[in-house]
Amino acid sequence: MTSTAPLSASAQAQPVEKLVQRWRKNKLPEGIAQSNGRLEATQVDVSSKYAGRLAEVSVEEGSTVTAGQVVAKIASPEMEAQLRAAQADIQKAKDAVAAAEAEIVTRQAAQDFAKGDFERAVELLKSGNITKQIYDQRQRNYEGAQAGTLAVQAQRDQARSAVRTAAAEAERVAAMLADLTLVSPRDGRVQYQLARAGEVVAAGAPILTILDLTDVYMTIFVPAAVAGKLEVGGEARLVLDPIPDVVVPATVSFVASDAQFTPKTVETKDEREKLMFRVKLKIDRALLQKYMSRVKTGVRGVGFVRTKPDVAWPDSLQVKPRPQ
Repeated sequence: MTSTAPLSASAQAQPVEKLVQRWRKNKLPEGIAQSNGRLEATQVDVSSKYAGRLAEVSVEEGSTVTAGQVVAKIASPEMEAQLRAAQADIQKAKDAVAAAEAEIVTRQAAQDFAKGDFERAVELLKSGNITKQIYDQRQRNYEGAQAGTLAVQAQRDQARSAVRTAAAEAERVAAMLADLTLVSPRDGRVQYQLARAGEVVAAGAPILTILDLTDVYMTIFVPAAVAGKLEVGGEARLVLDPIPDVVVPATVSFVASDAQFTPKTVETKDEREKLMFRVKLKIDRALLQKYMSRVKTGVRGVGFVRTKPDVAWPDSLQVKPRPQ
């Protein structure tokens, strides 16, 4: 496959067995190694953060989905009731704020009157026109009015705090309800539907498994002598069984640091050569996006890697457009 060839096109050319025989006959140049493998893709599970009844699943196995697309919905009457209660608390707190502000106006008027009365008493006391008892009484009235105003202002501040608390609770519950609408985290294809509409699902239980068809790779295993010479980011080639006449460009995206198959002892050279390391050959994302509808995972094939970057690919592994 190339930038102009689909991954899952019908095999119109020679069978893969004949192509393998041709490779063996021509023999790969020194510095190029091959290994069998199969195409795989990154899998992601779509799960609910909260328990509830699965109200709807809007996609089926095999459906193509895009990132952000709604794929399922969870019903939770309990959370909806919590949201209504929080909204009612907001309104109750706002009413308390309004009542407190109205009371502050009344108390402020009383305070202003008591203040004027007290200021007059101060002047009258200096001239001896009122007694000390009347002066003390007006002073107490003024101080009481001040305290009353401060008390109502504190009630108003408390009611405002209650509004913020109720609003935060409403936002929290609304966010929880939003999380009950499940969306696809990536572009891809639905591989498995693990729950059906009407079922009660637990928090974190997977509902769908989606294959990210823009992250497709082939896993191969190579000897230590080959793995030790590979560079991450180096060029690779894939030839798939269904389309053996198409060469798929790829890159080495991962080389395992530990052997996958380890004999009991590795004291001799022959035994060390039995060590096999896992290598991932990743297909370009832009190419996958172009042919996403035709990409298939599980397809068998052969992966080719270069242990010497300066070695040229043979003609049989040159990337070229597929004949139309």
